[in-house]
Amino acid sequence: MKLVIDKSIPFIEGVFEPYATVLYREGPEISSEDIRDADGLVIRTRTKCDAKLLEGSRVKIIATATAGTDNIDYEYCKQHGIFFQNASGCNAGGVSNYVFSALFGAAARKSINLSGATVGIIGLGSVGQRVESMARSLGFKILRNDPKKAKIEWYTQFCNLDKLLKDSDVVTLHIPLSESSKGMANAEFFAKMKPGAFFINTAQGDIVVEDDLIEAIPRLGPVIIDTWSHEPTINTRLMNLVEIATPHIAGYSLQGKQIGTAMAVRAIARFFSFSGLYEFFPQTDIMEYQAVRLDVTDKSQGQIAAMLQYNYPIFTDDFMFRMNPTKFEELRTNYQYRREFFI
Repeated sequence: MKLVIDKSIPFIEGVFEPYATVLYREGPEISSEDIRDADGLVIRTRTKCDAKLLEGSRVKIIATATAGTDNIDYEYCKQHGIFFQNASGCNAGGVSNYVFSALFGAAARKSINLSGATVGIIGLGSVGQRVESMARSLGFKILRNDPKKAKIEWYTQFCNLDKLLKDSDVVTLHIPLSESSKGMANAEFFAKMKPGAFFINTAQGDIVVEDDLIEAIPRLGPVIIDTWSHEPTINTRLMNLVEIATPHIAGYSLQGKQIGTAMAVRAIARFFSFSGLYEFFPQTDIMEYQAVRLDVTDKSQGQIAAMLQYNYPIFTDDFMFRMNPTKFEELRTNYQYRREFFI
C-alpha cells in the first residue's frame, strides 16, 4: 500500500505510516512518476488531478483536505473508477470570519454606516449558510440567491440574481466554479449592482471577469478579493484598486484545517479499512487558538469592528500580501492559522 500526500497539509505527517508507505511532496510538484505505484492521493487544491497526472497509475481514491474541487477531472475519475472525496464545508467558519472582519474593517476605514444594510449572498452551500447565520446575528437584512437550492428548498425564501444585485448593500460570492458560474461576475453583473455596494469574492477567482471589475470599481463601494484568476499569478492592477486583497486564505483557520485534514484522513481510512483512523481528529495543545464566542449584543458598529479586528486583524494579511504579491504560494504555505470566532 502506498499513499502520496501533499506535505503542506497540516497535522497529517505520521498519521498513515503505520498502515502504508507514504511519499510526501509539495502539492504543485506531485508528478505522474510519484503516483505511478500509489494506491491513494491526499491533496489540496494545488494538485491538478487529470489524465496527465493519473494516466497509467493505480490510484483508487483521491481525498482532498479542502472544500474546493475545480482541480479534479470528475469525468476522468468516473471513467477510471477513481473515488473522490473532498472536505465540503471545512472552511465555512474561517470564510465567514473573513467576510465580516473584512466588511466591518473596510466600513470603519471608509466611514461607511452599515446600520440597516442588506447582505446579498450568492450561493447557500455550507459557507453561504454560515455567512447568513453570522449576518443575521449581526443584525443585517438578508437576500439569498441559489437557483439549484431554491428548487429543492421551495419553502424557504430566495430571490433572483437581478433583485439581489439591485437591492444589496453587500454582495458576497459563495458558489463553486463551474461552466455556468465561470465569468458570471462580468460587466453586466456589476452594472446591476447598487452604486456604492461592497463586493466580496472568497469563492473562486475565475467567477469574476477581473477587467470588468476594474472598470466597475469607481461606482462600487469597497471591493474585497481573496481569490484571483490565474493563481498564483496575480493581477496587480486589480490588487492596487481593491480595499482588501489577500492570497486565497479566507478559510485558513486552525479549526478549518483540523476539520479538513480529519475528513481527508477518514475518507482514506474507510476506503482501505484502516479502522484505527475511522474517528481520526488532529489535536492541538495551543489553547489560545481554540474557537471563541463573541458577545456583540447592544454594541456599536465601531465596537463590533474593533472586536472582529482583534480576533482576526485582516489588514495584516492585506499588508503582507501587498508587500509580496509574487510570493502567493509562499504566503499560503507559511500562513499562521488563526482561531475561529462565532457569534
